[in-house]
Amino acid sequence: MKVFIIDDHPIVLNGLKNLLETRPEIEVTGMYDLGEPMIEAIDSNVPDAMLMDVNLPDINGIALCQKVKQKHPQVKIVALSVHNEKTVIMGMLQSGASAYVLKNAIGDDIIGALHAAMDGQIFLCQGSQKVLSNNESNDLKEIPRLTRREKEILQLIGKGYTTQQIASALFISTHTVESHRKNLMEKFGVPNTATVIKMATDFGLMN
Repeated sequence: MKVFIIDDHPIVLNGLKNLLETRPEIEVTGMYDLGEPMIEAIDSNVPDAMLMDVNLPDINGIALCQKVKQKHPQVKIVALSVHNEKTVIMGMLQSGASAYVLKNAIGDDIIGALHAAMDGQIFLCQGSQKVLSNNESNDLKEIPRLTRREKEILQLIGKGYTTQQIASALFISTHTVESHRKNLMEKFGVPNTATVIKMATDFGLMN
């Protein structure tokens, strides 16, 4: 099994390499501390699977997962993260990841996740299983679906535009802008647009 590792922390990167190299059936064929260089390299060196940090400095995990799956849908992706929120886990799975493992999980979980992914299964470490089975969680169950207009308004809010400036830029009334703002907050289940922007960025909706 040829595996790429993507993580911006050198200690984690080398630790994962050492872990995988204890297994004779696994070969580490690429190590990257950023997402974009990996995307450039993958065409000439396609792995069977990859261990991918969900939080990279240059691109978020959901967007990176989508890019890999668009180019090479057969590549299995195991997401590694310190985040244990239902929205992030679901976002990665919906974007094509086969497994979600917390960074404080044991090494056997990472090896097990890779093998399960290669067998076409979905693998979640115990911590992630607990989060997804917790029905009392207020987290979103899936990434909100936005209309083209909502995305346009989201982009402008992210750039710091006021309601009046957005209305002028899109040739719509301030009332319509406020209506869209309200709809966005409802879709994300949050009380303000600052949190909408943060969540939309995490989900790769601002790209």
